Amino acid sequence: MAELAADQMKWATALSTRPSLESAIAEVVEQAQQRLQAPADLALVFISSAFTSEYSRLMPLLAEKLKVPALIGCSGGGVVGTNQLGQTEEVEGTAAISLSLAHLPGARVTAFHVTADRLPDLDSPPNLWVDLIGVPPEDQPQFILLADPFSSGVNDLLQGLDFAYRGAIKIGGLASAASVSSRSSLFCNYQQFQEGAVGVALSGNITLEAIVAQGCRPIGPLYRVVEGERNIILKLEEEAENDRGTCGVGQIPLELLQGLFETLSEEDRVLAQHSLFIGIARNEFKQVLEQGDFLIRNLLGVDPKLGAIAIGDRVRPGQRVQFHLRDAQASAEDLESLLARYQRQADGETASSVGALMFACVGRGEGLYGEANFDSQLFNRYVPNIPLSGFFCGGEIGPVGDATFLHGYTSVFGICRQP
Repeated sequence: MAELAADQMKWATALSTRPSLESAIAEVVEQAQQRLQAPADLALVFISSAFTSEYSRLMPLLAEKLKVPALIGCSGGGVVGTNQLGQTEEVEGTAAISLSLAHLPGARVTAFHVTADRLPDLDSPPNLWVDLIGVPPEDQPQFILLADPFSSGVNDLLQGLDFAYRGAIKIGGLASAASVSSRSSLFCNYQQFQEGAVGVALSGNITLEAIVAQGCRPIGPLYRVVEGERNIILKLEEEAENDRGTCGVGQIPLELLQGLFETLSEEDRVLAQHSLFIGIARNEFKQVLEQGDFLIRNLLGVDPKLGAIAIGDRVRPGQRVQFHLRDAQASAEDLESLLARYQRQADGETASSVGALMFACVGRGEGLYGEANFDSQLFNRYVPNIPLSGFFCGGEIGPVGDATFLHGYTSVFGICRQP
């Protein structure tokens, strides 16, 4: 844990693409320390899967050059950081290391590692989750979480932390590996782990804000679930009919979907054949729903006999849903819309932002957009002049509404600023 007298918060990020692990570590440590010019309270390190065979050497080598009281990190399919020219760069498919150092005066920083077998039961009281993390709820902590994609319990961890720390921002991602057969790695306080989750709780004089871009655009009307069982939607009705008081028994979801398909452009029809999703509204009471108000989930299949559809989440009567499409253009428009809204709502407070983190799906990046550095450049356009680091994940962690979820094909940004 680190705590300093109040002064200016600082954040610095460095990136190295040197193929030698020793050289890469030396470069990022030297650059980050030169840019920070202050004692560091927190370090975040992300290493690309090109270094898979050398993960075990990372922490001993870093410990020789870096003395930071709290450190977390993980492996990724690619990493994000600030290069020698001071530009944000997304490095995919090649050797790279990103290091961020943060000077956080007046903030309390607690790093932790937990495994699935240590997680309390979801019916347990919140104090068991508090004991697990070691930070009282009255400190109002905010969390950065990195987890092993092959371990169970990630969703339980998110639900438990939401239960114990209501309203706390939680962002992060699942470590990713070079292939299904290779292992990912987690790092916490100069130790390497291959299971569970590592994280850092930030409280005191620090604010963490989240932007979750799920990369989809809505199509068709808003519906309300009339009948559902587990993850199966059996009956839907248009929200407009419910508002007019003409709601009844509902309609067959597959029939509604077929009718919607007929209204789409030829281009969207082609897209809907392989990139159709469903969004679940997370706010029960918000009248006008916007980008970011939906939790995007997969359409798993249809039952031709019943006309029911199966989705990748539980459903219940009364929930509002809307179909969505995803492609490069939709992903770009979704992120830009959310960044523009954040800029408007921040209303000058972005000046107090000191650093940011980016957790992007391995399915985004150059493979989606056909060009490098797309998400990070768009972020820097709306939230300029702050260092950005992160990695390409096997799943992204971020809030939608008042709950935290594990996402896919998403870019989650966390913005740290001094209140």
